[in-house]
Amino acid sequence: MSKELLSDMTEFHWMMDMLQTVDVGLVVLDRAFNIKLWNGFMESHSGLLPSQVREKCLFDLFPEIDQKWFSNKCRPVFDLKNRAFIIWEQRPYVFKFSNYRPLTGTEDNMYQNITLSPLTSTTGKVDNICMMIYDVTDVAASKKMLESAQVTLNEWHERT
Repeated sequence: MSKELLSDMTEFHWMMDMLQTVDVGLVVLDRAFNIKLWNGFMESHSGLLPSQVREKCLFDLFPEIDQKWFSNKCRPVFDLKNRAFIIWEQRPYVFKFSNYRPLTGTEDNMYQNITLSPLTSTTGKVDNICMMIYDVTDVAASKKMLESAQVTLNEWHERT
């Protein structure tokens, strides 16, 4: 084996390891919303192994996801090669994962920000998209507590 090939294989190995251990959910979907990639974050929070979800339709596995809404959100990503974003203020989560952080235990579910990115093939066509799921529960819980404190303070000022 050549030194260059060994170097390429080593780089590929650590890149795959990084995809599995990064603290961000990574899901690759094709145009029929079949799951092509499911990383360790998704496995950990869903309880589903990559082998259990690969080549299965997202909506069959997660019927709580509004198919029409999500499909409309993904259309410009596939067709126009544009990114799309789903923020927790608009929709607290897409995947109903339990909140697992002891410091933010005030929330039952994980709040999520999601980026939908086109994955361009070698032909320039977008046949797959990548979902990047970020856990923003700490941010959401803090903002909700701040808003609640502001309401309480305003009520107190109105009484005095």
